[in-house]
Amino acid sequence: SLLHRHQSCHVRLLLLQSYQTIEPSKMEEEQQHQSSQSKRVIIYEQNGEEARRIAAVMPYFPFKGIPRFYDIGGFLSKPDLFQLAVDIFSSRYENIGIDAVVGIDARGFVLGPPIALQLKKPFYMIRKPGKMPNCIHSSSYDVEYGKRSGVSIQKDSIKPKDRVLVIDDLVATGGTLSAAIQLVHTLGGSVVECACVVELKMFVDPPSDSGLPSRTKLFQSLGIHHVPVWGLISEEVLTVAAELPPDYQDDGEEH
Repeated sequence: SLLHRHQSCHVRLLLLQSYQTIEPSKMEEEQQHQSSQSKRVIIYEQNGEEARRIAAVMPYFPFKGIPRFYDIGGFLSKPDLFQLAVDIFSSRYENIGIDAVVGIDARGFVLGPPIALQLKKPFYMIRKPGKMPNCIHSSSYDVEYGKRSGVSIQKDSIKPKDRVLVIDDLVATGGTLSAAIQLVHTLGGSVVECACVVELKMFVDPPSDSGLPSRTKLFQSLGIHHVPVWGLISEEVLTVAAELPPDYQDDGEEH
């Protein structure tokens, strides 16, 4: 009947209105849930499971007069582990407000650009003096196997108040990192953290009678002790000795 059809249409209209009222709310809840899921940050620990996978392909060599010279070429030659390393550092810094990434000559140029690309931030080079135009230069400094004449960065790279991530492959005595930090500060930026694949913890704060230089005391003397340093891997898990051929020679630049 006409009355029956009218009632049926009225019911369908009420159901449609109810659906239009309720469903967007459910959709928003689902979107919020998915957003919270996507924002979960995985916390990677020094010497954790992922770090040990990378360490397993990083043999040490007698090189530059150092009994254990750690070679990052081991994981660079394995795309899955190289990507893992990039993912680990990108995950650590994607939500803390980085304005720029700086890499230190030369292995910082290998690690820094893919991390900067993943973070969608500009990358700047810290190089040896005389390699780039329009630069400021640091003072000379000591490293674990010799002396360095300093490093440089272009004057128009870091902007005042930029929050900067400094990348290098390895930190030992902290000489190179300290020079990089000072350059960033000179340009008006602040270093959020120095990130390295390898941190040699034996140099962090060794006993005074050990004869080893102290990174902690160096940073304190330069007024940069507030800058944190994080390494994915320490010497504790870098236990793989390189298989040396019979004709192997230590042909490093310094001894």
